[in-house]
Amino acid sequence: MAFSLNRAQVIGNVTRDPEVRQTGGGQMVASFSVATNSSWMDKAGQRQEKAEFHNIVLWGKLAEIAQQYVKKGRKIFVEGRMQTHDWEGEDGVKRMRMEIIGENIILLDRSGTPTGEGEAYEPASSAKSDESAGGDVAQKTATAEPEVTLDDLPF
Repeated sequence: MAFSLNRAQVIGNVTRDPEVRQTGGGQMVASFSVATNSSWMDKAGQRQEKAEFHNIVLWGKLAEIAQQYVKKGRKIFVEGRMQTHDWEGEDGVKRMRMEIIGENIILLDRSGTPTGEGEAYEPASSAKSDESAGGDVAQKTATAEPEVTLDDLPF
């Protein structure tokens, strides 16, 4: 039996407010992107930086949570699976894009504070969803996490 794993985890900054819509079947879906940064020293000893942009798609209750809490500039943790989305453009050219289908999100800064200055995540910001066979979305439980402050951390 072959083993495979399709997991993605990113921590970064939301680059645009979520675009939230309903499918023909009434299912909520939200899409936005998250930027992650990496830095390294090149051969000449100069610091180099590069940003990567990740397309995020959330379904069901997670889409509703994103609509309420996820905003441009917020720091967020997204966990899910990678999926390729392809379509044909109006010009007849086939296009593809890689997406992370989010199954868990955690906001890492407080609402209303600049990114990186938050002490905790939003209490209702962690939820899970799962896509069932046939493209329909089955909702798992949406769990509300208690608010955590820096004083609660053991380290």
